[in-house]
Amino acid sequence: MRSDFPFTKLEEAPPSKNVVSLTDDLSEVILMFNKILVALDCSETSKRAFDKALALAKATNASLLLLHVLSPTDKEYPAPVDEGMYSSTRRLAWKYYTHKWEEFQQKRFDFLRSLAEQANNLGISAEVAQTLGNPGRIICEVARNWQADLIVVGRRGRRGLCELLLGSTSNYVIHHAHCSILTVQGQVEPAVDPCQENTLATVM
Repeated sequence: MRSDFPFTKLEEAPPSKNVVSLTDDLSEVILMFNKILVALDCSETSKRAFDKALALAKATNASLLLLHVLSPTDKEYPAPVDEGMYSSTRRLAWKYYTHKWEEFQQKRFDFLRSLAEQANNLGISAEVAQTLGNPGRIICEVARNWQADLIVVGRRGRRGLCELLLGSTSNYVIHHAHCSILTVQGQVEPAVDPCQENTLATVM
């Protein structure tokens, strides 16, 4: 685990939040942001979230924490070894799995460091953290422990039954985070919805 943050059990924040559009006058709210946590994966939506966070940090002189949570939902997540294999085959499979797992972790961590370097080159303080677990829960835990003022997270755009069955990391964060959340809308499944706006959810 690549993180200096001690994890503790969280109490759920009240689900009721005030949602406002980024087109509103947020000058007073934005001035409150000193520590911005950015939840990242390798998706295009995540890259948009990073760009939004970078712009906010530049405007407010805030510090960034770039967080990636290793999760089986990642398409490149290495498949576990089948315990039903013969022992000799299983040893070879385990060796291959270990190699792929280390490669997977390093690739994701290098991605975080490259973004941190981009921020540093703009004069923005940026830390990185990577760990394994449930993305929504980990994001909320790290944000609380780091005392973040704002969480920036991408939203994939699931709708209807898909959203009901699969849920989303952004929805979990909106309902459990202790601080403000900026969601950056990605492509709406199955099509792009031009009416979707970035939203800022603030704990009341």
